[in-house]
Amino acid sequence: MKRTVFRSRWLPYVLVLPQVAVTIVFFFWPAAKSLYLSVFKSPPFGGRDIFVGLDNFAVLLTDPGYYASVVNSFVFAGGVTVLSVAGGLVVATLANQKLRGLAIYRTALLWPYGIAPAVAGIIFLFIFHPSYGILPYFLSFVTDYEFNWLLKGWVAMTLVIGATAWTHLGYNIAFFLAGLQAIPTSVMEAASVDGAGPVRKFTGVVVPLISPVTFYLVVVNMVSSFFGSFGVIHAVTQGGPGGATEIMVYKLWKDGFIGLNLGSSAAQSVLLMAVVIGLTMLQFRFAEKKVTY
Repeated sequence: MKRTVFRSRWLPYVLVLPQVAVTIVFFFWPAAKSLYLSVFKSPPFGGRDIFVGLDNFAVLLTDPGYYASVVNSFVFAGGVTVLSVAGGLVVATLANQKLRGLAIYRTALLWPYGIAPAVAGIIFLFIFHPSYGILPYFLSFVTDYEFNWLLKGWVAMTLVIGATAWTHLGYNIAFFLAGLQAIPTSVMEAASVDGAGPVRKFTGVVVPLISPVTFYLVVVNMVSSFFGSFGVIHAVTQGGPGGATEIMVYKLWKDGFIGLNLGSSAAQSVLLMAVVIGLTMLQFRFAEKKVTY
């Protein structure tokens, strides 16, 4: 194995310096600032911060509205992760077939990843709109039930889950396609010789071999659902109706920037970070055991 040698001993540090600087400025510094503000009461219009200890956390943990946002976050993140990962796997499997013009299809499938979350939310808003949306129109022929996201919380949650999952779909398809194309042809041929059908080959050969990719995408989509879903909620439902789509990241923004309660907002960001870190650790602790490397 050839060892890379730099002419200057400082060159490796210079090369990684931009990434280190970005990490410090956009992650460690905001995280440290949130930890600081979470134990203080900060006047919204300036003034001296007042140390309150864990009072901000105590108020949150006795607030039913905060627990409702936690439940909404788990429902939202779970729905987005399952829908985007499962949908990405199905579409990637279909896109891995030998078809004419397959490159064009694959390019079109990756496009949703380039759409901003707020724009995706507006697109789905038109699809779900109770007056001129195409989905309520077709559902009106099947049932008399009114699918109005302005009045029914579960319809609004379905809307934002679908919009967010759609934006994740292109990213998942790209990784699943790479994983599927890395499976040796000889393995699939051996499964066929053993008499395995399409379903058996998919469940017994394909799924285990791409399990590292699946595990990675589950973790990434879950984290992104907790942190990166603000745009869809803010552009479409703004946490409504009746707080049905008010997830943790939106509530901390609303309390901090609308309610000007910086201490509570910082405490919520710390709890959100703790929840996501805890979920990620649990996935690595238990789910990774089922991954075939």
